[in-house]
This record gives sequence, C-alpha cells and structure tokens, in this order.
Amino acid sequence: MINNTEFSKRLQKVITYYDETSSSFAEKIGVQRSNISHLLSGRNKPSLEFILKVLNTYPEVELYWLLNGKGSFPKQEIETKKPTQITTNPLPPTPSKPDQNLTVRPTEHMGKIIDRIVIFYNDGTFENFVKD
Repeated sequence: MINNTEFSKRLQKVITYYDETSSSFAEKIGVQRSNISHLLSGRNKPSLEFILKVLNTYPEVELYWLLNGKGSFPKQEIETKKPTQITTNPLPPTPSKPDQNLTVRPTEHMGKIIDRIVIFYNDGTFENFVKD
C-alpha cells in the first residue's frame, strides 16, 4: 500500500531535482496541474498511468523508490554481473519465427514445477506462457 504522505515527499523530490515547477512537471508528463496538486497534498493516490508517465519521462526515477522509498534516486548504475548458468534445466531453444507459439512444458526447478511464465516488456505489454 502506498503511503500518500511519503509518496508526496518523493514526488516533490523528483520535481525539485529536475528544477521544475508543479505546472511544468505536469506539462512534461502529460497530466493536468490539478493532478499534481492533489498528489502533492496527499489527497489522491497515484494511478498506474501516472507512475508510468513519470518513469517514461524521467528514466532516472526508479519505480520501487517512487512507490515505496526502497532503492535510490536518481537511479544508480548497477554493475552488471555475468548471469549464473543453470545447468540442471536448460531453457528450450527460442522459436525461430516470431509468431510461432511457445509451449511451456512442466519443468522442475528447486523441487518445484513451473507451470506458467510471464514476460513483461518495457512498452507495458506482456506475454503469458502457460503449461498445456
């Protein structure tokens, strides 16, 4: 659950960081000025659409920091580590055709059976792969 007071403080920090006014911030992310006013006063909670507009306009804002204060602002580059290879259950080969359906077969991982995989894309869409 989002704490309105704490969210308001983080939103104000974003606005101040970019040296914006509430009006210019609202204009840049494409919302009404009253929307920003209501969020800053703690009257309203942010909608998913509002959060996505902030994240798309200001990529330095970290989602978890904005929503619940965990993480950092501005977003800090994290050293990327080479992914650990899982040798017990290799992934099936990627389909050669983009429109080819991928069938997820039950696979055991750490004693549990995977029956669904969901892939989220940065444009807000997702794919859902369910065990037949």
